[in-house]
Amino acid sequence: MTSTDTVLARQVSTIALLGNPNSGKSSIFNLLTGLQQKVGNFPGVTVEKKEGVLHLSRDQTLKVVDFPGTYSLYPNAEDERIVVDTFSNPNSPHYPDAIVYVADVTRLEKHLLLFTQLCDLELPMILALNMTDLARKKGLEVDTEGLSRRFGVPCICVSGRTAAGIETLKARLGELMLAPERFLPRPFYPLSTLERKAAEAVKTATGSDNSYQALLVAHHYSWLSGLSHRDRQSIGHALEEMDFSSLPAQVEETMDRYDRFEQLVRKHVRQPAPAPEKASQRLDAVLTHRIWGPLIFFLLMLMVFQAIFAWAELPMQWIEGLFGLLGQAVRDTLPAGQLTDLITDGLLAGLGGILIFIPQIAILFFLISLLEEVGYMARAAFLFDELMQRFGLNGRSIVALISGGACAVPAIMSTRTIGNWKERLITILVTPFISCSARIPVYTVLIGFVVPPTVIGGIFNLQGLAFMGLYLLGIAAALLSAWVFKLVLRGGQSSYLMLELPDYRLPVMRNVWLSVWTKVKTFVLEAGKIILFISLVLWVLANYGWGDQMATAEQQAQLQAQERELDPAATDNLIAAKRLEASFAGQPGRFIEPAIRPLGFDWKLGIALIPSFAARGVFVGTMATIYSIGSESDEYRIRDRLAREVDPLTGRPIYNLATSLSLLLFYVFAMQCMSTLAVVKRETDSWKWPIVQFVFMTGMAYLASLLAYQLLA
Repeated sequence: MTSTDTVLARQVSTIALLGNPNSGKSSIFNLLTGLQQKVGNFPGVTVEKKEGVLHLSRDQTLKVVDFPGTYSLYPNAEDERIVVDTFSNPNSPHYPDAIVYVADVTRLEKHLLLFTQLCDLELPMILALNMTDLARKKGLEVDTEGLSRRFGVPCICVSGRTAAGIETLKARLGELMLAPERFLPRPFYPLSTLERKAAEAVKTATGSDNSYQALLVAHHYSWLSGLSHRDRQSIGHALEEMDFSSLPAQVEETMDRYDRFEQLVRKHVRQPAPAPEKASQRLDAVLTHRIWGPLIFFLLMLMVFQAIFAWAELPMQWIEGLFGLLGQAVRDTLPAGQLTDLITDGLLAGLGGILIFIPQIAILFFLISLLEEVGYMARAAFLFDELMQRFGLNGRSIVALISGGACAVPAIMSTRTIGNWKERLITILVTPFISCSARIPVYTVLIGFVVPPTVIGGIFNLQGLAFMGLYLLGIAAALLSAWVFKLVLRGGQSSYLMLELPDYRLPVMRNVWLSVWTKVKTFVLEAGKIILFISLVLWVLANYGWGDQMATAEQQAQLQAQERELDPAATDNLIAAKRLEASFAGQPGRFIEPAIRPLGFDWKLGIALIPSFAARGVFVGTMATIYSIGSESDEYRIRDRLAREVDPLTGRPIYNLATSLSLLLFYVFAMQCMSTLAVVKRETDSWKWPIVQFVFMTGMAYLASLLAYQLLA
């Protein structure tokens, strides 16, 4: 069967979106799929996979898979390995029917290596030349017809920024679905005699059809997932007999490809006359300056944390009020009883305790996405490379550390771009110190007990400064720990950062909003499922106990209230506290209380701490559920509710300066995320490092909290 026959026999339903990093591929993906996207992982690995649906017409629907950015089919990182593993195996469940290759037209020479390799796989293709709006401003002229004739595939000018050419791209995709044989590329690279022999050996062992695909298997057979142990042995033996050496062959092929397509670029792309110093270079002279650069970075981060407090206050009040109205409506509609209490005190109190912080999380994601879109994050990596090296890290570590401000899981996954194993391991171990979005609710609630809402100089909110201080404390802990690991861990030389700084660009707001929407939706759905489950389980555990222990506790509370001549409100709170103490939920809190009492934590905080070690984001929802039981009508206003919480025996506020600061420090340092530990295990392929990470982070949290409380109490 010929390649054309194979294409005709295949129904085109899946399109792979491929390209180099920073090619604008994600912008094209967003334009094609809009909100109809989902994010997951490739099976068996932690590499992220984005899929979307493109509706071309009533009868034409395509699945679009956005593969990780890749430079070549000879990979240097795990992200690139996933692409090679997929495209070297036509039986892979992710093997596409066709390819849209996105290349930055302003850097076409650097982006054609992977494209020409894909051409030799003989899959239907479309070449999308992105950033044509920038090319036009630079005076760059591209002969798309000449490139189309040479490569044998449609060459379309598009712009992920302005959406220019996207409708043309969609029209060509519709044609591709109907006649994929018209989109077959011309083979680009002629295999040498030795390469043809290696490819034939693989074809014999695996039954592969395409020669270049078989050559890829010959280069990578030792780790490709689609091969059996028997296939590996057979291929290895055959290649050894013909004295096939993979690395020299890869280098020779790569250089041959560059020699060929560099001539094409010179022929079909007219470069403008040399321009004077660009605005990007003038900006970099300031933003990457040894003194001004870090100062500007610090000011930008200060603005981010000020915005988190200043901009979010009003929408947070709206959400508070909404849950208050919902709770009152439920109480007015349903008869008093267990079901009503479950809905109001369990479900609504738990969800309200976390959903109120959506505005702050959205603002954080929005501002970080803006910095990424304009090209500033690459400068941050360059700016801090020298500093990172002193602590045993890498300039690329700054990307993981900044990403950790959203979530440690994808931040740790992003360390795959760090080639040096020791620097990558240290980055993985210290990244969870960076305060993630799940800590925002805890910080917001407790800062109010430690710092007054004072405005300094008419600009800076004191609570916003404290908020940034907690982030800086986490960064300091990460750097100090990295320095310790640098001294303790053996082996590994310092690496060098090679980084291409993209031109500054105005942010594509469509991409920013899609990023915010996707990340907030993921956070809400993931946190919502956990909080819903824990809130309902906790309500049940807090309302039931062994035998008649809760009834006995209630009688004792009534006697104590009579002896102290407490008013009705204080009596109700004392009864609620005693019943909770005797419940299933209260007993684990009582069990660990001796260990946490030196930190200023009582048994109620112990109840909240236990599930927090699975996911720290549930802390506020758990506290909202605990303190709503037996409380008055405003149980959804968790900050006000905690502020009024007093010790029933001493009458003193529980959340004073010492306790609140102790709890803040515990949440800054503690390792409280099972998902993070699982990813660390996957990335390091060992349980040793997650255990080390959990022990030293939680130990540091305990010691810091102990010191703070004992000094201030």
